[in-house]
Amino acid sequence: MTKNNAMNNLSLASIFPAKTRIRLIAVWLIVILFMTLGGAISGDTLTPLLATTVFLVLLLTIVGAAFGVVKEADELAHKLGEPFGTLILTLSIVSIEVILISAVMLGPGENPTIGKDSIFSVMMIIMNLVIGLCILLGGLKYGEQEYNAQGTMSYLAMIIMLGGIGLLLPNYIQGAGDGMFSNTQAIGLAAFIILLYALFLYFQMKGYKHLYVQPKEGSMEIPYKQRDMANITSEDENHSTGGKKEIWIRSIILIGMILPIVLLSHNMAVVVDYGIKAANLPTLLGGVLVAVIVFTPESMTAIKAALNNEFQRAINLCHGAFVSTVGLTVPSVLIIGLITGKTVLFGMTSTETILFVITLLLSLMTFLGKRTTPIMGIMHLVLFAVFTLLIFNP
Repeated sequence: MTKNNAMNNLSLASIFPAKTRIRLIAVWLIVILFMTLGGAISGDTLTPLLATTVFLVLLLTIVGAAFGVVKEADELAHKLGEPFGTLILTLSIVSIEVILISAVMLGPGENPTIGKDSIFSVMMIIMNLVIGLCILLGGLKYGEQEYNAQGTMSYLAMIIMLGGIGLLLPNYIQGAGDGMFSNTQAIGLAAFIILLYALFLYFQMKGYKHLYVQPKEGSMEIPYKQRDMANITSEDENHSTGGKKEIWIRSIILIGMILPIVLLSHNMAVVVDYGIKAANLPTLLGGVLVAVIVFTPESMTAIKAALNNEFQRAINLCHGAFVSTVGLTVPSVLIIGLITGKTVLFGMTSTETILFVITLLLSLMTFLGKRTTPIMGIMHLVLFAVFTLLIFNP
């Protein structure tokens, strides 16, 4: 009875500690400041000193809010179980990316390749840098780590399908010319991608949840339906013991952390556009910056999972993040382009195409078995180093 009362009367302080309250208040104070004075910040009025100051303030605020999003989503992940928990975390992070990309597209300058640049940058960061670190660091600590090969292959199949349609196809169709989709193609492909991604999520959350759960010793000998029922029972226990109160409060805090990023994204887009032009930097850096800002917290969570010997969770976070990135970003950018008349270019350059194909082939070789091999992690890290080199010295 005492235990039940304790669960039903969770103190707000335990769910909403002082550190979280301070973070939330600080972030919203910055939001209020920029909503009040942000109108004075534009490409015409910016100076190098002002742009640097504004950029640093916005960067710290958005990254701080993103870490808050990851923290609350991660807590919900443990309450709801896999794959629901990781899905909440991934969708929360990817929604931030879509918001930032949309803000850049709707900003004062023309950024026709920001969608492609961001997606490609996410791929190289998540599928080479982060996965490489997860394999290498996890391997150094535990040796070979187990994962669910069948679920991992389904992620890679989605990446090949969505990435091929969104990034490779534009360079090899007539379209509207110069790698652009025609309006009919844009509408049709956006619909196909949304449908495929929605069906993937449906099967992932329903009858095939067992493919995305960390395998246990001897679990592969148990029929999948029994494993699925065992997972459902475990999740039901988590729901009953965790309490709906905590889930609701954390969900509200999660939204409270995402909204500031939405409200500050336009100011960040203005400053980033100014900085890239003023410093004469490669335009791809805009997409890289969006990817780094958005996925740093989730990347740290994935590496932490690998170090906790939860490699399937690391895969769910990394591969799931990229599948969600393509599944949500491509349709969003195409729809925004259609509505606003902005030019949208998704076709990759020849260098990006080669890196894309190498990443896919290397990922397939890495996850064909059921255990990780540290040397494969090193290969992924070297490929990311090549990508970084070619940004500044193409």
